[in-house]
Amino acid sequence: MNNDNIRTGLLAAALGGLLLATLLYGCGDSQPSQAEDDVRQAALASEHSPTLGPPDAKVHIVEFLDPACGTCALFYPMVKGWMADIPDEIRLSVRHVAFHDGVDYAVRVLEASRNQGKYWETLETLLASQRQWVNNHIVQPDSVLPALAGVGLDMDQLQADMSSAEVLERIEKDMQDSKVLKVVATPEYFVNGRQLPSFGQEQLANLVREELQK
Repeated sequence: MNNDNIRTGLLAAALGGLLLATLLYGCGDSQPSQAEDDVRQAALASEHSPTLGPPDAKVHIVEFLDPACGTCALFYPMVKGWMADIPDEIRLSVRHVAFHDGVDYAVRVLEASRNQGKYWETLETLLASQRQWVNNHIVQPDSVLPALAGVGLDMDQLQADMSSAEVLERIEKDMQDSKVLKVVATPEYFVNGRQLPSFGQEQLANLVREELQK
């Protein structure tokens, strides 16, 4: 084979490799980002989560919450206040993450309370009574149920439901989705799918305001 044929063969091989690479990776700028976006949107979906507000609300806030988190207890009334001011415009979905030591017990209590239609009362009572069952950022499981004495829960049913497959599956989904979305602290908010660029009350208020004005 002469040099021209060799060069022609090498050129054809190079072009063939380039074509293959283009077919495989030519849309790499769009396909991976679209795939990543699909995964992210799936992780944000909250059909299984406790939700307040109309399904067609203009703003949907998804909150990842640790019930032993003191900052969560401060932010929750603020968001509820916005919902009271414009009740038809904001929807809130709560996802649970267990970052504090021992808080998985409180998370199971919250999920189990849904079976009795008392989730929001249970959540608000736990947040308001954190000092009774959280000590130095560590949950005292034996103190959780006594703190809920005024909620009107059937405690026998609650404790039975805490270990049910349905409750454990919902908790696992929230934890797995939090990892996909890289939630590393609470409270973490997503407003119409947009994550807070930086944490703070003003930042959250601004993000909600932007979505309301669209």
